[in-house]
Amino acid sequence: MALTAKRVAKLLRGGKKDRHFDGAGLYLCIESETNASWQRRYQLDGAEHHFGLGSARVFSLSEARARNRRVSQLLADSIDPLAQKREEKAQRIAAAARSVTFGEAAADYYRAHAPAWKHAKHTAQWRASVLGLTLSGKPTKHDYCRTLRPLPVAQIDTPLILQVLKPLWHDKPETMSRVRARIASVLDFAKAAGYRQGDNPASWDVIGKLLPARGKVAPVEHFAAVDYREVPAFAAELRKREGTAAAALMFLTLTAARTAEVLQATWREIDFDNAVWTVPPDRMKAGKEHRVPLAPEAIKLLHGLYREGSDDGFLFIGPQPGKPLSEAALRAVMRRMGRTEVPHGLRSSFSDWAHERTGHSNHAIELSLAHSIGAAAENAYRRGEMLEKRRKLMEQWAEYSTSAPAVQKSGAKIVPMGRGRS
Repeated sequence: MALTAKRVAKLLRGGKKDRHFDGAGLYLCIESETNASWQRRYQLDGAEHHFGLGSARVFSLSEARARNRRVSQLLADSIDPLAQKREEKAQRIAAAARSVTFGEAAADYYRAHAPAWKHAKHTAQWRASVLGLTLSGKPTKHDYCRTLRPLPVAQIDTPLILQVLKPLWHDKPETMSRVRARIASVLDFAKAAGYRQGDNPASWDVIGKLLPARGKVAPVEHFAAVDYREVPAFAAELRKREGTAAAALMFLTLTAARTAEVLQATWREIDFDNAVWTVPPDRMKAGKEHRVPLAPEAIKLLHGLYREGSDDGFLFIGPQPGKPLSEAALRAVMRRMGRTEVPHGLRSSFSDWAHERTGHSNHAIELSLAHSIGAAAENAYRRGEMLEKRRKLMEQWAEYSTSAPAVQKSGAKIVPMGRGRS
């Protein structure tokens, strides 16, 4: 017997779980006092299907019959209503994906990947150049991707990318090369998320055919380094200076570590009993833990530092509570010493000295610098960290660095060494 509006209302008030047939395959399906819906039962290709027609508390009996009639019309044309519904949903999702802008895709990429980035400087530069925002959320001066952000990411093509890169490619080749790589990363992300299709128009395979390589526009400049023969004099002058920044620069010299590794080092990382500094993977460029053997001079320097707070406190305390020193503070010490080189260049000083003046293997030297060396197959079998051999090397370096500066003979001329390593 066909349902009536009055009976439907009564059944809904009762809330008893049951199915009630109206006709033409239409059912009122009650699950509870609060859950009831309309469904169409039909058979297609020998299989039974149930097609939802909406909530019985939203659609009246007459509305449910009208919706059911549309299903009957589809079936009369040999169209599966469930298949059509899935196709329409897919089309809506695809349309929504095509409407995602480059700015929205870039923001999604940033939220997904920024927590894993190691350096605040890289994070700030990425956010500024692509999203046009500082870390505090303010508009940045150098907003290179502002013309791309409002556009659908699916429509970003090579001509649009060239409009961003080309005007500054010759004046700022290093910066624009990084911007290109960041745009390419966002587009790869967008493709993986289903926001766009096709090849990446920002890849170097494409852009490299249209713009000259960065090295041809502006030759790569290596970090300016103190000539290793001048290191004893440099260290002697440095030890005369007071202050945390001078101590950090001396520690950097003795360990040949990267600047960020030194500035962010904490007391927890120092094993005084075994004279080892263990830098955790998240602070290493290669993402692998690195153990640095500490020469007696380095241990003595650490014992002379002021220590506050817990083991998580920084070795070299910055002017702001809970913040480390900045690289600018180390550069400032070198400038006050009349030096034009940079702190990072002291790694090159160590490398030049080790290769020129010692008989240590290239493997030990490069491991001391935390460089990845050799082929992947070689590294797979040669996993030792050569800690004791590196300890001897670092002790020799510390002894050399703190030795009495050589007195230059009258008329002698010191020829600067090449500084290709970094």
